[in-house]
Amino acid sequence: MSGPLHGVRVVELGGQGPVPFCAMTLADLGAEVVTLRRPGPAAPTNPHNPVIDRGRRFLAVDLKSPDGVAVAKRLAGRADAVLEGFRPGVLERLGLGPADCLAVNPRLVYGRMTGWGQDGPLAQTAGHDINYIALTGALHGIGTAGGPPVPPINLVGDYAGGALYLALGVTSALLSARATGRGQVVDAAIVDGVAALMSIVYGLTAAGRWTGERGANLLDGGAPFYRVYRCADGGHVAVGALEEPFYLDLLDGLGLAGRADLVDGRLERSRWPAIAEALSAAFGEHPRAHWEAVFGGRDACVTPVLSAQEATRHEHLAARGTYVDGHAAPAPRFSGTPATSAPHAEPARSDVRALLAEHDLSPTEIDRLLASGAVGPASW
Repeated sequence: MSGPLHGVRVVELGGQGPVPFCAMTLADLGAEVVTLRRPGPAAPTNPHNPVIDRGRRFLAVDLKSPDGVAVAKRLAGRADAVLEGFRPGVLERLGLGPADCLAVNPRLVYGRMTGWGQDGPLAQTAGHDINYIALTGALHGIGTAGGPPVPPINLVGDYAGGALYLALGVTSALLSARATGRGQVVDAAIVDGVAALMSIVYGLTAAGRWTGERGANLLDGGAPFYRVYRCADGGHVAVGALEEPFYLDLLDGLGLAGRADLVDGRLERSRWPAIAEALSAAFGEHPRAHWEAVFGGRDACVTPVLSAQEATRHEHLAARGTYVDGHAAPAPRFSGTPATSAPHAEPARSDVRALLAEHDLSPTEIDRLLASGAVGPASW
């Protein structure tokens, strides 16, 4: 493995949602990540995902047994960072909380991922992405006017507000640990991350430029020059012609150039319904491929709305190598320490022996741990 995090050792105390995605991201950037999973088949709600699970080594560890806890603590003692996504207090009760791990490794960065945070009235309450983005106001703003809010898959909460803020927090704390010799705990809560992502909305609201009504604002599909339109074949195009030169180019491509009624007062909300109606009618006259050809290379900010499968075949993304073997390549890109994504391979029992030996466990100790079931190869 290469990448800017080459040489960094991370232990992921197996979780779901944002924690595995954070571990994948750190592994893509060159970190050596070992994921500890509970023995037995993966839970139906947390199945094996060959894309998310890539680039890491897996070890089944029974954290309810003293031997399993001792192995996890041994790995944490030689790691730079630990990632965990349990409810507050669970790992403390198992003897693997921050105090336990920092006692054996004072330089350790202990990254904690939760939905609600380590404290507060909801800290012990179950939740998922949709709940966290609902409470922080993000979900309210996603959807069409007059319709209900629409969950944006689990990208906003789990991954953007959760996993990537955890990755940022852990890497920032690693820099601090290298400078000071002292580790620390990173409390990454999805509600905190999503609230930070909403900063532009808070700013626009304070300036009187954002209403609480869904689908009525500049960037939520309310503006006719920043929304999605249906084509004659049922496909869709995305329009982002915010600035006037782009908007005029849009009208020209649609055959609507010179229409003063579509230009005058275009930033006034009262004009948006009429403008949207004209644009919708124009886009509805031809299939998506027609508009791709018309606007290809123009500065009208018009692009087709592609499916995930279509995206992997788009010429621009193919030219950049954005996708590799059907999944996204590591991002961002580095000129001096390029990152590469390693394929996932299910660990064999011999790999378990090698992994434990790297942490100074003797062959006799390894035999005993394997025989007792405290450790073993991860199963899917």
